[in-house]
Amino acid sequence: MKPLFEINFLMPIITLTTDWGHKDHYLAGVKGCLLKAIPDANIIDISHDIPPFDVYQASFILKSSYRNFPANTIHILGVNSESSIETPHIVLRYDNQYFIGADNGIFSLMFVENPSKIIELNIIQDSDKFTFSTKDVFVKVAQHITDGKNIEELGFIKKSLNKLMSFEPVIENNENGGLTIIGKVIYIDRYENAIVNISRELFEKTGKRKNFSISFNSFSNIVTKISKSYGDVSISDMVAIFDSNDYLELSINQGNAGSLMGLKIDTKVRVTFDS
Repeated sequence: MKPLFEINFLMPIITLTTDWGHKDHYLAGVKGCLLKAIPDANIIDISHDIPPFDVYQASFILKSSYRNFPANTIHILGVNSESSIETPHIVLRYDNQYFIGADNGIFSLMFVENPSKIIELNIIQDSDKFTFSTKDVFVKVAQHITDGKNIEELGFIKKSLNKLMSFEPVIENNENGGLTIIGKVIYIDRYENAIVNISRELFEKTGKRKNFSISFNSFSNIVTKISKSYGDVSISDMVAIFDSNDYLELSINQGNAGSLMGLKIDTKVRVTFDS
C-alpha cells in the first residue's frame, strides 16, 4: 500500500521566480539540473526580471500568479535565497501547492494564513559552494516531491514563517466629513500601469457607494470614477480600474502612467470619499 502522502506526479509543473535576468548562465544551469533530475518536468518561467534581492516585488508577482496553477505545482523562488541561521531554506505546502525558497520574509508577504506544513531543510548538497542554493538544494527538494516522498523527510517541522512588515492602507477622517484611504503603489508593470495596495473589498467597504476622488503626488484630483476597462476613456486619458487581482490600478489608456504621472513604487495614493 502506498503512503497516504504519496502523490502521482504526471508531467510535474515546476515554476521559477528569480532575480537572475536572462544575460547570465544561472537560469540555464538550474533548468538543466531540473531536467536531469526530473526529465518529464514542465518548467514554467514566472519572472526573472525582478530587481536584485527585492523580495517585495517577488512576493507580489508570485502571489498574483500561483493561484492559476494546478494543485501540487512546485514553485521555486530564487530571490535573496542564501541560507543563514536567521533565514533557513524551507519547503512548505500552502493552498495545495509547494513552495521552496529561503525563509527571508517573502512567504509571509504572500500568504494570509500560516501554511499547512513548513519544513526547515536539512540537505547535504553535492558541492562545497554555497552561493547557488537554487541549483544545489532546491532542485533536490523538487525531485524529492515529484518522487512522491514526504517533505518531512527533508528536515524539521517549523511552526511559523519569518515575518516582513508590509505597508497596509490607512483610513483617516477627511475635511469633507468622509473617509480617506491612504495606500501606496506596490508594483509598476511593463506598460507602466501602477498597482496600488487598495483592494476592491476595502474600497467598497469604506466608500459605501459615495462619490470619491483619487489623488497622488500633487494631491490634485485625478480620477473620480472606477472604469471596467482601459477603453472606457479616450486615448491618453487617465483611468482607474480594479485589476485581475482586485487591486486598484492607475493607468493611461495606451500611455505610460508611471513616467507621465510620476508614479513610482511607494508613491502614496489617496482615495477621498464624500461624507
